[in-house]
Amino acid sequence: MIEIKGVSKKFGNIQALSDIHATIQEGEVFGLIGSNGAGKSTLFRILSGILRQDEGEILVDGQAVYENAGGKSLICFLADGSYFLPNTTPGSMGEHYAMFYPKFDKAKYEKNLKEFGIDKNRKMNTFSKGMKKQVSILLGIHSNTKYLFCDETFDGLDPVMRQAVKSLFISEMMKRPFTPVIASHNLRELEDICEHVGLLHKGGILFTKDLDEMKLNLHKVQCVFQNPVSEEEALKNLDILKHEKRGSLLTLVTRGRREKVMQIIQEENPLFAEVLPLTLEEIFISETEVAGYDIKDFIF
Repeated sequence: MIEIKGVSKKFGNIQALSDIHATIQEGEVFGLIGSNGAGKSTLFRILSGILRQDEGEILVDGQAVYENAGGKSLICFLADGSYFLPNTTPGSMGEHYAMFYPKFDKAKYEKNLKEFGIDKNRKMNTFSKGMKKQVSILLGIHSNTKYLFCDETFDGLDPVMRQAVKSLFISEMMKRPFTPVIASHNLRELEDICEHVGLLHKGGILFTKDLDEMKLNLHKVQCVFQNPVSEEEALKNLDILKHEKRGSLLTLVTRGRREKVMQIIQEENPLFAEVLPLTLEEIFISETEVAGYDIKDFIF
């Protein structure tokens, strides 16, 4: 289990993280989402022991990570911009990782390289961005650490490779103690694989929630009311994150149990009302708009 307790970090006058509290349970895929500059990469570097927080505490299975070999041995961190040694090959990178990760599984790594169509003897500087990302992910998975931190894991991968990577994650989770923590702007990809998500905004964490539970308590509703009085009464009694009106059609994103939300709306005798599926992207937009990050601010 990873425990993040009151973590803050500043770079000069810039507050990168502010009083972050979160818990990441073992054996689940945790997705980290956030607005640009929210602090996702900084948090990963603190979790990995690369940076030291100014305040608060990070515990990985009860151990501190910074300047602690025991804590760091539980973690592999794949940064957004993968770095490879000059003139290296996938094969030599495997040898390099094996020096730092005693449980590195060279046989499975080379097997997956073949399955992904990657020549282990080809120079990495001739690879595309997507191919480099594939090698990076395979190195991380086969390091056999308990926790794998992935910053923008799916960036640069084609749809087939994205699905292959997801399958690898699930396969590893079934075989051994393995907890991937994934930061991505591709919310559709996270929605497919993550069980819990954490939302960062302006250095603070807005929430960490079970994705299925969150969808049970957040709904997108379209409705048409007979008159403005009925509409106003319904809006007054709902916990609304976002609402938009086009002509007579009102679209709401509201918190609460579905049954209660529809009961409040039906009490005003609408001409039409239905609940629509809500995506993780829509949840992200609604929650960050409440926090003051509104797309309308960027339209001139």
